[in-house]
Amino acid sequence: MKDITKYRNIGIFAHVDAGKTTTTERILSLTGKIHKIGEVHDGDTTTDFMDQERERGITIQSAATSCSWNDHRLNIIDTPGHVDFTIEVYRSLKVLDGGVGVFCGSGGVEPQSETNWRYANDSEVARIIFVNKLDRMGADFYRVVSQIENVLGAKPLVMVLPIGIEDDFKGVVDLLTRKAWIWDESGDPTQYTIEDMPADMVDKVEEYREKLIETALEQDDEAMEMYLEGEEPPLETLKACIRKGTINLDFFPTLCGSAFKNKGVQLVLNAVVDFLPNPTEVKPQPEVDLEGNETGEFAKVDVNAPMRSLAFKIMDDRYGALTFIRIYSGKLAKGDTVLNTFTGKTERIGRIVEMHADSRAELNSAQAGDIVAVLGMKNVQTGHTLADEKNPATLEPMVFPDPVISMAVAPKDKSASEKMGIAIGKMVAEDPSFRVETDQESGETILKGMGELHLDIKVDILRRTHGVDVTVGKPQVAYRETITQSIEDSYIHKKQTGGSGQFGKIEYVIEPGDIGSGYVFESKVTGGNVPREFWPAIDKGFRDMMEEGVLAGYPCLDVKVLLMDGAFHAVDSSAVAFEIAAKSAYRQSMPKAGPQLLEPIMKVDVFTPEDHVGDVIGDLNRRRGMIKSQDANPTGARIKADVPLAEMFGYIGDLRTMTSGRGQFSMEFEQYSPCPKNIADVVIAEAVERKAKK
Repeated sequence: MKDITKYRNIGIFAHVDAGKTTTTERILSLTGKIHKIGEVHDGDTTTDFMDQERERGITIQSAATSCSWNDHRLNIIDTPGHVDFTIEVYRSLKVLDGGVGVFCGSGGVEPQSETNWRYANDSEVARIIFVNKLDRMGADFYRVVSQIENVLGAKPLVMVLPIGIEDDFKGVVDLLTRKAWIWDESGDPTQYTIEDMPADMVDKVEEYREKLIETALEQDDEAMEMYLEGEEPPLETLKACIRKGTINLDFFPTLCGSAFKNKGVQLVLNAVVDFLPNPTEVKPQPEVDLEGNETGEFAKVDVNAPMRSLAFKIMDDRYGALTFIRIYSGKLAKGDTVLNTFTGKTERIGRIVEMHADSRAELNSAQAGDIVAVLGMKNVQTGHTLADEKNPATLEPMVFPDPVISMAVAPKDKSASEKMGIAIGKMVAEDPSFRVETDQESGETILKGMGELHLDIKVDILRRTHGVDVTVGKPQVAYRETITQSIEDSYIHKKQTGGSGQFGKIEYVIEPGDIGSGYVFESKVTGGNVPREFWPAIDKGFRDMMEEGVLAGYPCLDVKVLLMDGAFHAVDSSAVAFEIAAKSAYRQSMPKAGPQLLEPIMKVDVFTPEDHVGDVIGDLNRRRGMIKSQDANPTGARIKADVPLAEMFGYIGDLRTMTSGRGQFSMEFEQYSPCPKNIADVVIAEAVERKAKK
């Protein structure tokens, strides 16, 4: 039996280009997992193993790997930093117990850092912070620490101070021991000495050490009293306090270094082992019933409890589908039969493997706390729970955002058509934020995703990984429709054609709903004018019709339907009759209720060098953007704005041109807002034209 307290399930997450993947490479090298260190700029890193990742120098999908340090087992997930792939960060955080937030020493807290930090807060994941790239021009450890406080609203607990900066960065002083770790210039992480701290840093070290001890001892009243009486608690007590505060999310131990130059990574590994929680110290996962309501039971991390595990990622590779699972309780062995509580079907466990990026080691069994992959599962998707079939339960499922952008793709020839269907099926299983629809009238295949880069890479994977040659249409915005007025109306559905007829009369009010409410149905019928058994059919009729608005055929949002009264016939009324009545009522009344087109508004966060701020703001204004804030920092300025998605196509190219290649931006969905009339008229005209062509 493995000792679960020696496990650390951690994720490494950060903004694009802060050095996550490089940090992961150094960790794998130090722990003896790999012998040649790969570099992102050379395209030969371990966890970025997709062609698209190596060419673009970004992480697209989270990669899992395991290694050991100081007799502890680390399961590490390297997550993407780009906003189009935050789904990978979200679902990784869902199954992790701790994380390492990597920040760039010169860039500091960047747009995507905030999104990832927010996800980690929502998931209540304990973190340590690693301020990387201190060897870079413009690096400033103290500035980044204050940004973490002011921008993220977090409490960094500074554990080390840098010795030198930029080209002179040599090592760090460990505040707990007052010892300096100095690395030589060979680039070998094992070539370091531990010596007394530099004389010119004594005052600064004492100042930060005092802050560190006072903050840590807030976790232990007895130790705090000792300290106030002039007696410093032993190192073990201090470490225990830091561990407790880290797990409670009271503060975040903050370290620094340069992963690329192999300086400071050992202390990060020590902090992972010393301060991040093991699986038994994390709040257990709540169990829910089939409707998604919490049952009050929890999947406690216990090897002897019934098996509970969550599928958090599906990856297709040359050997077939791999399902990544986090086991929360119980054991899993080859040959076991488990129940998928979402589908109600059982699955047999064939091969269990421990992943090291895209290579693997076979296992006979796994237990609570493990992150493993299972081969050959047929009907399991991301977010499904696999449980003991004799003692089933469902874990809290994952919620994925709706796509905001779509594009049509078509195979170049007939032979590619079937191939494309199979390939897209695999891609949808791998990525829950990627959706596919077939336009019923035109027969076109529509890909839907979280942003231009997201769809761009999906098309690239179709072409290269799956060998499907496709033609691609222009990206399309996912508009929505709503209503602005309340309308009271009635409709009678009557059909008499020999035999039993159809009859259903409804009197109803259609009114604008609360923002974000979607579609709401409520019955106010008293007495038996419309029998209760027909209410679900009326609800279904209206709900089905909400999928296609009356202006341009986009789905309707935030509409409330109140059933006020009606009439039925003892023989001719049926659920079908009332469903048809509701559908016809929708067609009759919606055009009279002031229909309005809504467009997706994106939260845009732009970083630009100071001398290009005016150009960037002017350009955002031209794109109908609403500037929310503008903050200057030593390396440039950050501008936050709300901008319609329709105006953001091709923005990265324009931003790079304006800022001589130095600008960056991130973008995520904010809300749907009314579309200006001149834009709405064009969108509606295009929709009418598309319909006419079909």
